[in-house]
Amino acid sequence: MRAPNGVLPFAHTVRVYYEDTDAGGIVYYVNYLKFMERARTEALRQLGYAQSQLAEANLLFVVHSAEARYLKPAKLDDTLLVRSAVVELARASLVFEQVIEHQDSKTPLCQGRFKVACVRADNLKPQALPATLREAFARQLLSE
Repeated sequence: MRAPNGVLPFAHTVRVYYEDTDAGGIVYYVNYLKFMERARTEALRQLGYAQSQLAEANLLFVVHSAEARYLKPAKLDDTLLVRSAVVELARASLVFEQVIEHQDSKTPLCQGRFKVACVRADNLKPQALPATLREAFARQLLSE
């Protein structure tokens, strides 16, 4: 689940832009979900699987359920780290735990848990994870 020091292993850096904030310069709550989506996409890419290639192979990942806890606000021009790990692996789904923290202070700002289903692109029915991708996630789970 987590590395020995408690840190989720994959990290993606995000800068907070004006478009991410509300009138008060605070990150609008739904944008944390966007930041976490980007990090999951980049985690897949790091394993050698681009979303576009999976779609060409008739596979999509869709969010089945999402949970977010907002702890502290991020602000305009902050640099954030979005940490991610797969914590559960099933035949046709994955569960990610994610934490967004301020890059400099390491202060946790938002925590999320997302169940992501693998489906066929042509009919949106559940599809088993490709064996090689499943093995890559399994290796990640075993190394944590």
